[in-house]
Amino acid sequence: MTRRSEEEIAGKPEASTHSRPITPLRLGRSQAAVWQNTAEKRKFSNVSFSRSYLDEEKRFHDANSFGRDDLLLVAKLADEALTFIFKRLSSKKTEAAP
Repeated sequence: MTRRSEEEIAGKPEASTHSRPITPLRLGRSQAAVWQNTAEKRKFSNVSFSRSYLDEEKRFHDANSFGRDDLLLVAKLADEALTFIFKRLSSKKTEAAP
């Protein structure tokens, strides 16, 4: 598993379209995707979680349900997603300050 540095995460530019997450996070076979949305002139973030699995024919699929052994990884991904969102908000406030 390759983890990106905090500088890479904080410096990632905003996505130009809503078709891709602003950052993907991964731990083992569990993933989180941080999305930026806009509604009523307000930007906000959402996070989606999924896990990968191989079927009997050796094809990868994603699922949005998790087993007992996946839950700690999902919690860690939620923590990393929250940290990413707050660092991003903090850096934007710093850039906007005079």
